[in-house]
Amino acid sequence: MRGKLIVCDGSNGAGKSTVLKHLKEHLDANKIEYISTREPGGTEIGEKIRDILLDNSNSEMCSTTELMLFAAARAQHIHEKIIPALEKGIHVISDRFESATVSFQQYGRGLPKEIVDQLNDLALGDFRPDMTIVLDLEPLVGLERVKSRGEGLDRMENVDIAFLERARQGYLEQAKEFPNRFTVIDALQPLESVVRDAISTLDKIIN
Repeated sequence: MRGKLIVCDGSNGAGKSTVLKHLKEHLDANKIEYISTREPGGTEIGEKIRDILLDNSNSEMCSTTELMLFAAARAQHIHEKIIPALEKGIHVISDRFESATVSFQQYGRGLPKEIVDQLNDLALGDFRPDMTIVLDLEPLVGLERVKSRGEGLDRMENVDIAFLERARQGYLEQAKEFPNRFTVIDALQPLESVVRDAISTLDKIIN
């Protein structure tokens, strides 16, 4: 049986890392084979591209360059890591995927939809995740959470609230357009409720 790709995505500071940790613990407890990965990154080439994308010293990077770098990392990711695992019947849990590009580069940066779609199609063909769990959070709350970590903001976090509002809307619009492939979870709920909803969604896809 082919494996499933489940993505955890959504607003900055919404708790992706924590939710992903609980999803992996759930899979481990049930002895379900999977690999975890992230975007941008997931491969040696992808991680090098990630460093470029998140480096604050690259403040002059234009939106088109940013889009193309994300697509390049994704093409390598799907070819080298994701498809081989799925074909072996291994599930893949990913921290962000193509939904982030639609939200951040199309809605956030304002790049044309047709260009973003073309780059995603070039990287992925007709492949898309089996389910994307969107952790939805008001951007100001998310930004405060990110700042509270005390780690500083990377280049993709060091943006204004208006940008984050547009990106949030991008996730919600995708969920509305593709309800069979997206589940939106209110990340302002208590953590145990967020985790419960995410695990429930995961189980429906892989069982």
